[in-house]
Amino acid sequence: MHRGKMPSVREMMTSLGYRSPRSASVLMKKLMSKRILRRKPNGSYQLIDNLHDDTMRAQTVDIPLVGTVACGTPVLAEENIEGVIPVSTKLAKSPHRYFLLKTEGDSMNEKGINDGDLVLVRQQLTADDGDVIVALVDDEATIKEFYSLRDIIVLKPRSTNKQHKPMILTKDFQIQGVVVTVIPNVWSYSS
Repeated sequence: MHRGKMPSVREMMTSLGYRSPRSASVLMKKLMSKRILRRKPNGSYQLIDNLHDDTMRAQTVDIPLVGTVACGTPVLAEENIEGVIPVSTKLAKSPHRYFLLKTEGDSMNEKGINDGDLVLVRQQLTADDGDVIVALVDDEATIKEFYSLRDIIVLKPRSTNKQHKPMILTKDFQIQGVVVTVIPNVWSYSS
C-alpha cells in the first residue's frame, strides 16, 4: 500500500495483475488524458485533486461592458461603463486590454454576430485583412470586416441582409480593437 505516494508503473503492473509494464503505462496515459493523473517534472505521477488544483480552476478577469455598437449603420460611441463581466483568462489573455460591447443590428450575422450578442474586443489600433473590428468613423462606432487596399480601407458587412453595403474610407477613421469572440445573447446583460 502506498500512502501519500503514487505507485510506479511496475508497482501498478504488479498490483493490477498485469504481465507487462506496458499495460500499466497505457492505463496511466489514459488517466493523464482524462486529467486524473499528471506527470511531475521528476517523472513520477501525481493524482490531480480537482477541488484544490489551481491548474483546473477557472480564472477570470473583470472586463468592462462599455455600451452598444451597431452591426449596421453606426451609432454614437458612448464609452460609459455599464458594468463589468467576469471573462475567462483563456479568452481575455494578458497583457492585452479588453472591453465588451453589446451588438445591435444584423450586418455581421454571417460571422455569428447577432442583435443583442456581446463581443469581446481586444484593444488595438491596427488590424489585418479579414479581421472583424470595431471602428470609429466620425465619432460613431461600428463592427465590420477590415480590408486595406493601398490607400483605401474597406469596412465590409457580412450579412444575409443585402441592404448593408461596404464602407469605403481612406485613413479617416480609427480602429478601436479586434473582435476576439462572440458571446451569444442568452441572458440579460443589464447590471
